[in-house]
Amino acid sequence: MAISEARQRANAKYNKKAYDRLEMKVPKGEKESIVAHAEKTDGTLNKFLNRAVRETIERDNVTE
Repeated sequence: MAISEARQRANAKYNKKAYDRLEMKVPKGEKESIVAHAEKTDGTLNKFLNRAVRETIERDNVTE
């Protein structure tokens, strides 16, 4: 099912208001293994990365 241009604009407007974006770079060849792991554990790359960041922040705050 195709999404109308109006719906795409509405989604983009909402996303711009509701979310911040980050760009992550990894060495060539690592992306595929990261995506595969994310899909097995969290379902999506975004969920996996968010969990990894949150858990790292929590761990780093405990050891400081």
